[in-house]
Amino acid sequence: MKRNFSILQDWSANKGNPKGRTILLLYRLAIRIRFTPILLLFFFWYLILYIFFVEWLLGVELTFGAVLGSGTQIWHGYAIVLNPAVRIGNDCVLRHSLTIGNKGADSKCPVIGNNVNIGAGVCILGDLNIGDNVVIGAGSIVVKDIPSNSVAVGNPARIINKS
Repeated sequence: MKRNFSILQDWSANKGNPKGRTILLLYRLAIRIRFTPILLLFFFWYLILYIFFVEWLLGVELTFGAVLGSGTQIWHGYAIVLNPAVRIGNDCVLRHSLTIGNKGADSKCPVIGNNVNIGAGVCILGDLNIGDNVVIGAGSIVVKDIPSNSVAVGNPARIINKS
């Protein structure tokens, strides 16, 4: 997935969601600064403020390594942890109490497709792929691939509907 540096790419997707807009705007600005050497030289202090405000005060661990596609939505942004190696496609919905990461220090992270709707309290762990147009129900634990156009729920997540 290629990194898009447009700062307002999530603005319209989060209409009526000021917290999600704020988190994603601050994240996109931090990414722009972090990966542009001249901006990093002059605005390194912003990255420190970003970590303090977004990660410590708001409780959203959205680090600079994670790649989020455009149109990402964050609803009820709290207790969200995304590993720096996570790749998330376009137009995805992330809800509170979400963890996406690896199973251990030497393992890979999930790759999530486009138009994926992830419920509250979901854990997605390990070297797996989630296809496009997937819905993952609240409280699910995902440890295996989920094919495109599926609905998955449970612990461990199982596919209940595939179109």
